[in-house]
Amino acid sequence: MRLSGPLPAPLQELADVRFGRRGLRLVLKRDDLIHPDLVGNKWRKLVPNLEAAAGRPVLTFGGAYSNHLRATATAGRLLGLPTIGVVRGQELADRPLNPSLAHCTANGMRLHFVDRSTYRQKSEPEVLGAIRRAAGAEDAYVVPEGGSNSLAVRGCRDLGEELRGNADVVAVACGTGGTLAGLAAGLAPEQRALGIPVLKGGFLDAEIRTLQDLAFGGPRGSWSLDHRFHFGGYARTTPELHAFADDFEARHDVPVERLYVAKMLYGLVALAEDGAFANGTTVAAVITGRPFP
Repeated sequence: MRLSGPLPAPLQELADVRFGRRGLRLVLKRDDLIHPDLVGNKWRKLVPNLEAAAGRPVLTFGGAYSNHLRATATAGRLLGLPTIGVVRGQELADRPLNPSLAHCTANGMRLHFVDRSTYRQKSEPEVLGAIRRAAGAEDAYVVPEGGSNSLAVRGCRDLGEELRGNADVVAVACGTGGTLAGLAAGLAPEQRALGIPVLKGGFLDAEIRTLQDLAFGGPRGSWSLDHRFHFGGYARTTPELHAFADDFEARHDVPVERLYVAKMLYGLVALAEDGAFANGTTVAAVITGRPFP
């Protein structure tokens, strides 16, 4: 079985006074509409990796609220592939599953919990080998945390190519940086990509450069990061962010996912109101996911 969906994802122009009064156009790249069960950048990153797995079980990594784990579990169910999720936090093994991890198991994913120290070292070959043995997944195809590897980055290049001629600046929320690395590579030379990291730490610049090296042999495209809109870090939100997202939904009838998309949209509104974009700029916002029930 192969996954199929409506590509390219549609563009939707919004009339938003916060952009209009600055002489800006705002368009949404609705990647959340790609597939009813496997949405947004997860589609673009996972599909090439699942094809590379060639029927083998897929092992991957994430935290207790990982969008990536949920997407991998869903894709495994759709394709009939066994999936194993290595979850950060051994202490979670004896607790009731939260809705996110329950979704994973309902879609057939087998969960393997590891302590946080081991999780931090998961990319080291010896540690990864021990995790695979302990999880009974020595023959599995390994997808990194967040799904960002060279295959995923090349898959996200299509996103940039779909946006050629449609925007001057293309913004996307960033977790592991793979989507931005591919997006920037696919845009036309006169376009630029803007990443809004949802984690603290300022480590993504180097990660994105490394991903582009692995995928394309060197840097591609024009991109930058704005680290000011993480709202405390991954999976962290504030009442201000929720109020912003509620207001955006009411204005435009577009569902706003809180952990990634809301932070990116908030950042764009703040930048627009600060005069960061020149009059006449068309700004595209990539909607990489939708709210989890």
